Amino acid sequence: MFKKILVANRGEIAIRVMRACREMGITSAAVYSDADRLALHVTYADETYHIGPSPSKESYLEIEKIIETAKQCGAEAIHPGYGFLAENADFAAACEAAGIVFIGPRPDSIRRMGNKLEARDTMKASGVPVIPGGEDAISSAAKAAAVAREIGYPVMIKAAAGGGGKGMRVVDDESDFEATLQMTMGEAESAFGDASVYVEKYIERPKHIEIQILADDRGNIVTLGERECSMQRRYQKVIEEAPSPVVTTDLRAALSDAARKAAAAAEYVGAGTVEFIMDQDRQFYFLEMNTRLQVEHPVTELVYGVDIVKEQFRIAAGDPLSIGQDDVKIRGHALETRLYAEDPQSNFMPSTGLIKQLILPEGPGVRNENGIYPGYEIPIYYDPLVGKVIVWAEDRSGAIQRCRRALCEYQVDGVKTNIEFLLWALDEQGFIDGTYDTAYIERRFEPGLLHTRADELELAAIAGSITAYRSLQRMNVGSGPQIRENTWRRVARMEGLRKPRL
Repeated sequence: MFKKILVANRGEIAIRVMRACREMGITSAAVYSDADRLALHVTYADETYHIGPSPSKESYLEIEKIIETAKQCGAEAIHPGYGFLAENADFAAACEAAGIVFIGPRPDSIRRMGNKLEARDTMKASGVPVIPGGEDAISSAAKAAAVAREIGYPVMIKAAAGGGGKGMRVVDDESDFEATLQMTMGEAESAFGDASVYVEKYIERPKHIEIQILADDRGNIVTLGERECSMQRRYQKVIEEAPSPVVTTDLRAALSDAARKAAAAAEYVGAGTVEFIMDQDRQFYFLEMNTRLQVEHPVTELVYGVDIVKEQFRIAAGDPLSIGQDDVKIRGHALETRLYAEDPQSNFMPSTGLIKQLILPEGPGVRNENGIYPGYEIPIYYDPLVGKVIVWAEDRSGAIQRCRRALCEYQVDGVKTNIEFLLWALDEQGFIDGTYDTAYIERRFEPGLLHTRADELELAAIAGSITAYRSLQRMNVGSGPQIRENTWRRVARMEGLRKPRL
């Protein structure tokens, strides 16, 4: 096993990886930018190293700086977390060339799954169902329009090199196709440096289901059930749960079999996630493969009792998986809510500033993955995710109740958060009965539906004051002869209570 691992990330995921290091007796090395010099992950790490200015392209995305830092500190391996360089094949290859272990899949697997068209072709050849659509990147607007007419509207235009919900647009009518195509290509070029896009059939009101996989270099592949990730806003996940409330035992087996085929076709080694879109008839199709640790991995860990990060360490060190498929058993239900420093009342605008007070929820079945502390100032340079609340209970209804309780205990003063929005989502009937789909929030949410706790506390204070006043009034009635108070009496009483000056 490794003696020292450099964690090439920040925030709550960096701390999550470092905790696994600490439990396994591995020294953790953190990297940080100017903006993160006082960040929580810097405090938690065994060793810390400055890698550049605040913008991520000058620090956390600087491949040469990170590898040079790993060499200088003597780290044998680098864990990329998620985001930043986690799915960058060039980074994985650079680690390999430098003699440093990249804790993740091989560069070829990352490249193959990173290009959506190549991933689609690979899955189709291996027998994994794919969404009907074009086979090639779009070379002209006329050809793309012809593909759209052939498969039928509505269609989805997607960036070939995309991910994270970016570079995706739905077109309902042919009259809007060309303009939407140009916008999507521009967004793809800006976000991924590759304007290639393709067209596929848009599945209406779909479920987003993903299968967690673990694969070692001996050919062993284990699937850890499914996660339901359909509660989304603008293609970004908001709440995740395991297991899915709509997946049956037979459907889980079919999804898991497809995920194993996908992993084998990609010659995958490490932890990864195969994502599927499922229509209202429970037909599922390959969406993409995330060649990294997922934000929502804790719900799988709680339900299946597997530490996915530690398994990543073992696989990267050349050890076989510590579990087999027969060891995978569902136990209870888990939910994860993502907490962002953003204002749901103002179109979810990021909210930066100083954390004045922080109270994290505690108690049975509650897990916090947190990247902030009182006195920490949230920077403007990075994603506004500040932490996650993950809960476990014996069944789904218990998990929902526990999640509500935990979010009500969570207090952050100094910046706005999406906690009230998450509480709204948990109370929605579509979520409670499990029928929600990826467009549920878009259809249902309005800022006016939220109740801010600040308003509730103010109303409670007013009500309490009125009650106390009336109670005092009742106590004074009939209590004996009333003595009229005057200014001279009040002054005399106060003078008598004062201590003499020495």
